[in-house]
Parts: sequence; C-alpha cells; structure tokens
Amino acid sequence: MMPDEILVVFSDHTDLWWLKHLRRGFRHCFILIRFADIWICLDALAHKTELMRIDIPDTVHLMKWLENQGETVVRYKIQPSLKKPLYPSLFTCVEAVKRTLGLRKPFILTPWQLYKFLILENERNS
Repeated sequence: MMPDEILVVFSDHTDLWWLKHLRRGFRHCFILIRFADIWICLDALAHKTELMRIDIPDTVHLMKWLENQGETVVRYKIQPSLKKPLYPSLFTCVEAVKRTLGLRKPFILTPWQLYKFLILENERNS
C-alpha cells in the first residue's frame, strides 16, 4: 500500500551535545506518513526508534501546524525505488528517513544535506 502523503520534518531540538555543531534548525529529522486519515510518525532517536500513530483532527493542517512550531517541513513525492539492497551505513535519523523513502544517497549524512536534496528533487519533479 502506497502512502497518500509523506512529510519530512527538520528540527533544531536535540538533547545530544554532539549534534549542537550541526546547522541550526537542522539537527534532527523524522518522517510523517499518511495513509487515508491515519498519520504514522517514524522518529529514530539515539536510544530507540519511535513508531507512533498520530491522531489529529481533520481540521488541523499538520504541515502548517509543524511550521508554526518552528519546524521545517518538506512534502515528498512518492518515488518508485530500486529493489536492490541499500548501502551499509550508520543508523541515524537521516539514515532512517532515507531508508523509509528508498533513497540511495550514501553521502547524504546530515539533516541539512537531506533537506537540500529533497528541495532539489521536488523542483526537478514539479
């Protein structure tokens, strides 16, 4: 089943001191996926990966709400992915998002790099 909508969320929030050197506003990322009226959040943290159903009223525009909270949000157009194994990599929030989207980009390592790539992809596919 293909999702109806995918949002990649970039955040400045982190409790980890070693992420403070990353670009402000792009220290963490996670993904929100909508199937019909159900939103699922996949958030890879340092100590665990959270997978949650997000219950929000139909009247709430999730992307605008997140942006009002100070997050940067990119809507991702669903692309077919190759059925080949992905490259081995450290498991980070960026890697979790890339694998969920099926992105074969081993040199995208930071949330900022992922953001720039997704913006360019959206421009190419418009």
